[in-house]
Amino acid sequence: MSSTFDMLQLSEASEGFKSQGFWKDRLLIDYFDDAVASHPQETAHIDASGTYTYQDMARMVEDAAGGLADLGVNAGDVVSVQLPNGHHWIVAHLAAQRVGAVTNPLVPIFRDREIGFMAAKARTKVIFVPAVFRKFDHAAMVERLRGDLPDLEHCVVVGPSEARAGVIGFDDLLARGAEHPLAAAELAKRRPDADDLALIMFTSGTTGSPKGGMHSHNTVLAGSLPWSGKLGMDSSSVIHMASTFAHLTGYLYGVALPIMLGGTLVAQQVWNAAEFLALVEKHGIQHTSGATPFLQDLLHAEGLENHDMSSLARFCCMGAPIPRAVLLEAKAKLPTLDVFGGWGQTECCLVTMGSPQDPQEKILSSDGKALPGMEVRVMNLLGEQAATNEEGKIQVRGAFLFRGYLGQLEKTLEEFDGDWFDTGDLGSLDEDGYLRLSGRTKDIIIRGGENIPVAYVENILYEHPRINAVALVAIPHPRLQEVGGVVVQLKEPGEFTLAEMRAFLESKGLAKPYWPEVVKVVEDFPRTPSGKIQKFKIRKELTEEFGAELAAMHAAATAAKDESK
Repeated sequence: MSSTFDMLQLSEASEGFKSQGFWKDRLLIDYFDDAVASHPQETAHIDASGTYTYQDMARMVEDAAGGLADLGVNAGDVVSVQLPNGHHWIVAHLAAQRVGAVTNPLVPIFRDREIGFMAAKARTKVIFVPAVFRKFDHAAMVERLRGDLPDLEHCVVVGPSEARAGVIGFDDLLARGAEHPLAAAELAKRRPDADDLALIMFTSGTTGSPKGGMHSHNTVLAGSLPWSGKLGMDSSSVIHMASTFAHLTGYLYGVALPIMLGGTLVAQQVWNAAEFLALVEKHGIQHTSGATPFLQDLLHAEGLENHDMSSLARFCCMGAPIPRAVLLEAKAKLPTLDVFGGWGQTECCLVTMGSPQDPQEKILSSDGKALPGMEVRVMNLLGEQAATNEEGKIQVRGAFLFRGYLGQLEKTLEEFDGDWFDTGDLGSLDEDGYLRLSGRTKDIIIRGGENIPVAYVENILYEHPRINAVALVAIPHPRLQEVGGVVVQLKEPGEFTLAEMRAFLESKGLAKPYWPEVVKVVEDFPRTPSGKIQKFKIRKELTEEFGAELAAMHAAATAAKDESK
């Protein structure tokens, strides 16, 4: 049963993906049913509200599915889920899939503007929200937006909320479904095809309006399939996730992977390093994935040395390159922990990943190799395939690739070079096929015609003993076009001057044209819900704060030069 949204047509390669095993033609609910049948009393999920077996989860999923059907949700309708990480999110998603609906994950910290835009674009019929999360009344927000959401019929609220028309409590939904269970024949009729639309997941919107990336069941689950073999995971695995389920990292490796393995998920609603230490010790967490700042927080967490972290075997960092200094610190503080990087996007899942079996130098210097089912190439500025270690535009193709932007198929096609998707990221491939990111096409600093290697400079600054985190961005300059501005988070409160930074960079032998012209100390960076630093906000802030000063300095230098003639 297909949705009403147009997707890119399947290519001839699709049959190859199936014959090679990259597409299994299965739904996530199929893997869930397998786990329920094989070990119903094993723990499926742990969150702040309690521990739930696969059988516990199955009862809730069946009741929620019956409830959604009773509310009028049909195959191909869109169910939006704006819940924090936890069992309610997974029940809502699996129930929606059971009745043939499309899930639209929404980040919990989004507010009226973002939800109004995304739910309207997705034509949401039912939305799940928390009553209150982070002191924000989500049910009241939905009421404010109803006039702008003509397709919205029902709001399902988790937690106590004011009674309103079109609003139903989560527990009431389950009770409604228990009274109106779906028959097997009806479920079979509603069942989607694995090539049908499964997810509408909006990009984080770091530039412009968010775009709704559309994934089929086959494309999104393909992104999780390689992990069990590559990392030795199975039904005994205990996996942690703090990145929001509404972003692809959280969904692939917090929602989908544990279910596909039949393993256990330990979910955190909000990342907290101190809480994570306790969860590892209590539940024997073996694996976690998250943004690189999460690893930094863990390494600097108070009491790290007092907790038993022996079960934690793997930390996969995504969203930004891992600074060499951070990797070395991790090896020193947690010698039994394997840290490796991965790179991907909403449009193509995680494309490359490191491995504990990789040589240390590869882990330190790259973002891993293409996972089975995906290909990566780098194109230089002449539009030719780049040479080994030559920087260029990263393009990808393969089984994990999305099926287009919602309502923007023409825009989608503009992002392709034949069947290769242009990611907008810059990098290079070494002689062994390992990818090394160097920045984004929209995140380059061009200083007087010279390209500044952003990630390279950031990695050097990470080696400064006082710096905890750093972000380098471009600031407009009247003569040089752009100069570097850097924002730093210090390990201990204090000042960090431009002179101190330059002295450090000089001691490292960094070329002077690469030195930032502006430095600012902050307590933390603006971030996306998944933890990525939002550089466009930093650029705006530094430009407003230092732009006039840079222009005045340039004018004074020009005047002094003119007077000396």
